[in-house]
Amino acid sequence: MVNVESALKDAMTIEGAIGVALVDYSSGMALGTLGDNAELNLEVAAAGNTDVVRAKMRTMELLNLHDNTIEDILITLTGQYHMIRPLTQQTSRGLFLYLALARSRSNLAMARHQLRQIEATLEV
Repeated sequence: MVNVESALKDAMTIEGAIGVALVDYSSGMALGTLGDNAELNLEVAAAGNTDVVRAKMRTMELLNLHDNTIEDILITLTGQYHMIRPLTQQTSRGLFLYLALARSRSNLAMARHQLRQIEATLEV
């Protein structure tokens, strides 16, 4: 198992990574961030993407999709991918990993795979 700091460092080794955050979606606060703040304000991204996660959780509840869990949420911009991965382990419920990638330098399938591996080893 790896701690938050190690997990964020591992996420930044994903090809094309611009920034990563571990976020509490009940408060919108980032528990940790790593990346180039000149290109992306991770604190603002954490708070804003909290609304995305909350909205999707509410929608799933309204649709009675109780047997499903969100693996990830992908937002595709012209120059970037923004990946949101709600954590599913009992000790990390209510948290999500947020990863921003430069679209021209990343492989989306590989990034999803690597983020899934990071989640599996993360101990909060």
